[in-house]
Amino acid sequence: MTSGPNTSSAVMQQRHEPHDSLDDFPTPPWATRAAIVHVLQRLLLPSGPPNGLRARSVWDPCANRGHMVRPLFECFGRVYHSDVHDYNSDPRRAVLPGGSLFKLSEVGDFLWPGYLPPRFEPLGIDWVFLNPPFKLALAFILRALEVAQEGVAVFVRSAFLEGQDRYRDLFRDNPPTVVAQFAERVILHKGVLRDPAQEYSDPALDNGKGGWKRPSTASAYSWLIWMKDAPPRPFQFIPPCRLQLERPGDYPVNPDERRSLKQEGSLI
Repeated sequence: MTSGPNTSSAVMQQRHEPHDSLDDFPTPPWATRAAIVHVLQRLLLPSGPPNGLRARSVWDPCANRGHMVRPLFECFGRVYHSDVHDYNSDPRRAVLPGGSLFKLSEVGDFLWPGYLPPRFEPLGIDWVFLNPPFKLALAFILRALEVAQEGVAVFVRSAFLEGQDRYRDLFRDNPPTVVAQFAERVILHKGVLRDPAQEYSDPALDNGKGGWKRPSTASAYSWLIWMKDAPPRPFQFIPPCRLQLERPGDYPVNPDERRSLKQEGSLI
């Protein structure tokens, strides 16, 4: 590592965010667990130290409401999190292992030159995990590659792999160690983390009369992972695994949903 039209609120493949938008699309916890289980633990770190990721530190600089931080706390020994926006008053924050509500510990701009959280380890950070704003993703990745001692894991729309500028400025000379494409869709909605098993009210249905629908998306997502000194494995599939990697408490209860019972998958 070197330095028919879908008119729902689901993420569109060609979504357009204002220039100053927070690009607020929370990451489902199972999608982060998929990167840890199917890429880090099985592919990149199969013979790591006895305590595995527990010996490592990680920083999520786009922590949002903590839904990516939740699975990071399950696996890494030391977890740091920050965001440019303060989400601490949002009632839909993640519940962390142990039952406490996620509270952003640091508000700061990851792209500000030299920015590091005050509690940042003096010897550096091992990993950076993030779901960056799409329009700033290139800058976030380049900054993460400077900060991380061991690796960077970035959750992106698969369309991020396209683009002459990104090829010239990143992929040509510093391709990811792994491109891990989800074989099943990861559902992201703007401003809210939705349980794919729960219907929600969409006022646009039935010519504006409204109705109930399951969450959906028109976008495909991948993990791009850079790991120092690891042999390249340019393309991998993440197999269908949502039901196996979901855990009770992953999803907040949203007021526009009608909750129904579902069979829980097995846990990692």
